[in-house]
Amino acid sequence: MVVLAASVLSKSGKVLVSRQFVDMTRIRIEGLLAAFPKLVGTGKQHTYVETENVRYVYQPIEALYLLLVTNKQSNILEDLETLRLLSKLVPEYCYSLDEEGICKTAFELIFAFDEVICLGHKENVTVAQVKQYCEMESHEEKLHKLVLQSKINETKDVMKRKASEIDKSKIDKNKGDKGGFMSMGSGRIESSFSDMSISSSGSGFGSSSGLGLTADVDSFSTKSKGRQLSSATAPPKGLGMQLGKSQKTNQFLESLKAEGELIVEDVQPRAGQARVAAAAPTDPITLTAEEKLNVTLKRDGGISNFDVQGTLSLQILNQEDALIQVQTETGGNPGILFKTHPNMNKELFSNENILGLKDPNRPFPTGSAGDAAGVGLLKWRMQSADESMVPLTINCWPSVSGNETYVSIEYEASAMFDLRNVVISVPLPALREAPNVRQIDGEWRYDSRNSVLEWSILLIDNSNRSGSMEFVVPPADSSVFFPISVRFSATSTYSDLKV
Repeated sequence: MVVLAASVLSKSGKVLVSRQFVDMTRIRIEGLLAAFPKLVGTGKQHTYVETENVRYVYQPIEALYLLLVTNKQSNILEDLETLRLLSKLVPEYCYSLDEEGICKTAFELIFAFDEVICLGHKENVTVAQVKQYCEMESHEEKLHKLVLQSKINETKDVMKRKASEIDKSKIDKNKGDKGGFMSMGSGRIESSFSDMSISSSGSGFGSSSGLGLTADVDSFSTKSKGRQLSSATAPPKGLGMQLGKSQKTNQFLESLKAEGELIVEDVQPRAGQARVAAAAPTDPITLTAEEKLNVTLKRDGGISNFDVQGTLSLQILNQEDALIQVQTETGGNPGILFKTHPNMNKELFSNENILGLKDPNRPFPTGSAGDAAGVGLLKWRMQSADESMVPLTINCWPSVSGNETYVSIEYEASAMFDLRNVVISVPLPALREAPNVRQIDGEWRYDSRNSVLEWSILLIDNSNRSGSMEFVVPPADSSVFFPISVRFSATSTYSDLKV
């Protein structure tokens, strides 16, 4: 038995794969395969064709022919057994039995044919053995790859240590040289929205509003809240002996400040300061109107969520001043739904916009001097799908040019509010150095610890309703720069509530 060639052909006679097992010229094998479609007859029961010199043993497989070309002295029973084994191997390696599937796995089929036929003679193998031989798994090869990967990982660790040493030396040389501003608010950033998140909060007598990132963000109030955050450019303390602070600790804190971290200083309270803080709310009656705006905008335009929640709270210091009623003016916004406290007289508010208790002889609760929250009298809420109601929109265009990514960002503010302390936070890919800011309307600061570029505008009014910033970073995917977060405060509210 001598198998000259094993081939896979289409029904039209196109040769897809052919493996020769004896020395043959290309012209000869092409001539033998080109003659096969003409010799195949229709309606015949057998699957072999003989000529003067060779025998064709074939088997149809869907739209293909699996063909063995043998000499006429070959044992046809053994040839049929070989053909049957090859017909089982072809579906094992080809996911689709068509021209495209055969061409994609041509080399895998050739390797499998070589395991079945050697120098024209059939090997005593099974399908499972052929698959095992073709996988060529080697324990020594796996061991070598593990050793090589461990060396690569060790080299990477050394590189990271060297890079951190270089960064520390740069920080020691350039303490406090980072450009931009230092945020002094008490809000916190949470990247919990999928695209771009805007929300607001604020407080003050009459009406005010602000903007943060989540519905439970701390209010941007004019009153002091929580711990005071020190900036990277804080003035030095007075000279003298300090206990409990070593030189290494001070250097470490300075390094963190240079990286953009906000450090809380341990400040000892003084009696004079405590007396001033306690005596701050001197007004007998204080009313606070506060709105929180939470907006989620889509990256390609459109609005996902727009929610305004407001409260009117009352703080009374003395019991003798608690027998009062509050006359309000709601502003006439039809999209706002008001809800009074259960103890309030709802009919009095709906008819005359007066906030008073159901029992007019009952005084309002009084709070201590340090209670800044007060008692909630009125709540309101507004939801909308109108994008024109959003006070500030952001447009971000990242584009890759060569080995750099150019990011252009612009903001557009509506004329309904004057915005204060606007901070636009843009996430960046991990960088070794600060981004190259080429143009900006306002100030910027790079937070290397969180890899965020913060763009700050102190006031947006009629003189700067729009602005832009452009910076350059190494090549990065455009999705890295989202979601963009925005926070601000304002002195106006959507409800336009007046007392």
